[in-house]
Amino acid sequence: MLNIHNLSVSFSGEYLFESVTFKIGAGDRVGLVGKNGAGKSTMLKLLSGDIEPDTGSIATDKDLKIGFLRQDIDFIPGRTVLEEAYQAFEEIKFVESELEKVNTALTERTDYESESYGELIEKLSDLTHRFEIIGGYNYVGNTERVLQGLGFKREEFNNLTDTFSGGWRMRIELAKLLLQNNDVLLLDEPTNHLDIESIIWLEQFLRTYPGAVVIISHDKMFLDNVTNRTIEISLGKIYDFNKPYSEYLVLREELREIQLAAQKNQAKKIEETEKLIEKFRYKATKASMAQSLIKRLDKVERIEVDEDDNAVMNISFPVSIDPGKVVLEIDGVTKRFGDKVIFKDINLLVERGTKIAFVGQNGQGKSTLIKAVLKEFEYEGTIKLGHNVQIGYFAQNQADYLDGEKTILDTMLDAASDGNRVKVRDMLGAFLFRGDDVEKKVKVLSGGERNRLALCKMLLSPINVLLMDEPTNHLDIKSKNVLKEALRNFKGTLVLVSHDRDFLQGLTELVYEFKDQKIKEYLGDINYFLEERNAQSMREIEKKTEVANVVDKTVKKEEQKSQSLSYEDQKKQKSLQNRLSKIESEISDLEKRIAKDDERLAVDYEKMMNDATFFKDYEAKKKKIDDLMEEWESIQEELLS
Repeated sequence: MLNIHNLSVSFSGEYLFESVTFKIGAGDRVGLVGKNGAGKSTMLKLLSGDIEPDTGSIATDKDLKIGFLRQDIDFIPGRTVLEEAYQAFEEIKFVESELEKVNTALTERTDYESESYGELIEKLSDLTHRFEIIGGYNYVGNTERVLQGLGFKREEFNNLTDTFSGGWRMRIELAKLLLQNNDVLLLDEPTNHLDIESIIWLEQFLRTYPGAVVIISHDKMFLDNVTNRTIEISLGKIYDFNKPYSEYLVLREELREIQLAAQKNQAKKIEETEKLIEKFRYKATKASMAQSLIKRLDKVERIEVDEDDNAVMNISFPVSIDPGKVVLEIDGVTKRFGDKVIFKDINLLVERGTKIAFVGQNGQGKSTLIKAVLKEFEYEGTIKLGHNVQIGYFAQNQADYLDGEKTILDTMLDAASDGNRVKVRDMLGAFLFRGDDVEKKVKVLSGGERNRLALCKMLLSPINVLLMDEPTNHLDIKSKNVLKEALRNFKGTLVLVSHDRDFLQGLTELVYEFKDQKIKEYLGDINYFLEERNAQSMREIEKKTEVANVVDKTVKKEEQKSQSLSYEDQKKQKSLQNRLSKIESEISDLEKRIAKDDERLAVDYEKMMNDATFFKDYEAKKKKIDDLMEEWESIQEELLS
């Protein structure tokens, strides 16, 4: 599908990668990994054709369709979620529009015997056949399925895209790509804006995707669950193994050990040969032997050991001053946005030195509670900060607050005080911004590099309480490990929002789960929380929650509700169940009638084609089934609620 040969790209005279060669075929699900700034996003832009390489070539199959999920997205204002998602079906929407025009013309005409009327019938036939072939009867249902899989509720489908955050707009763009039936999917950090449930759905979707997928991700669990191949970009080279990430790491280390052993053995033999040469060089009877040994030594191909980029951040979070024993007290806090209640009557006491994890699905109020503590909006109840509390806050989109036109150095100097301005260059060096790198503009940095800069900038202010909302987004795996160690050694108080189990393990001692407008406390680390929920991973919690809800509400529904529901409620339930049975009967009847129409088409196609009312009735039946299915789903949801 894609054949990459001797690809090289350089910036300012330095190669990101040089003479890189590899192939991507159908069924390949590639995890593209490497440090921030190694060239991963650049590689995706090359594969998509967004940019051209300095040297080398990319050969593709004829008519290959490539879909690319970029980090930066621009939507046309004024479209709803559905309208934007439907942009994935350009040909279907065109044919659908033409069908509507032809059907309108046929209903307005009465000259059934005329030649032009016959031409319209023929056009209708051609368009109908084409519409069916390209999936016209399935695109609406497929769109809704994908949008719901990515976390959108049905009632949000007609909301304007302008009303959604960047993360949710990213989901719409991802939905469009998944609906387009591309041969190759290029996904640049697709999980950054997804909650656990949506990540699970995306994993399942990608595991059965028939084309090729190339994914940039720093989520080890996601890579292990989805990919069957890993390509790492490191120091201008690539390392390619047909294994998911964790298995790749083991194999790469084994390969390096074999190389080291072979290099050591070769070095020993070379040393012995050089001693013989030195011994015989000046003896007339042995001079020819010495020359022979020299020539043999010159022909030896020296074994090289793959270099490993081990440069990592060197960070720590010093405590400014000791605060009081209680650093944060939340009493009866409720937050509403319009009629929507995010959480209600939240009570929380945070003591000095505690490390807390906030977990739960997106939209349950984790980030909102942190913003309430920072007084970013009004709320009901009281929130009190303790004596001498100095908060350091890292937002989910912290990097977005950086000025793209400023250099790295100016960004830091402008935020520095007289007391720490002289330390700025040393601080930047600790975050891997060294030498001339500090003169780069922020807008040319990768997402991970921006996050590193945002973390560095945060340290310019005095801190004894850290509030961190998804700080690992965009950070490469090595940087995540360094950040985790720095937070583990932090002597102050930490409140951390994350869905990354690997990052949370061994880091926090208290877990608060946000669910159904409440929070629940677990007196232990993330592993204790998982054990209490009888799960092996954060992902399984979301699966089990969903499955348990369905089981509880279907298997035990009749018994529970007959005991707890009022007479009026039971009467309403009975009415809904009767309506459900009636809908199912209507759908079955319509399907039988459509099957008979299909038989008539197969037997006498030409006659049916000339019957305008036949096709109008045929389409009406299909539309009626769609409407009934939607009502059936709505009633099912009401019965389960």
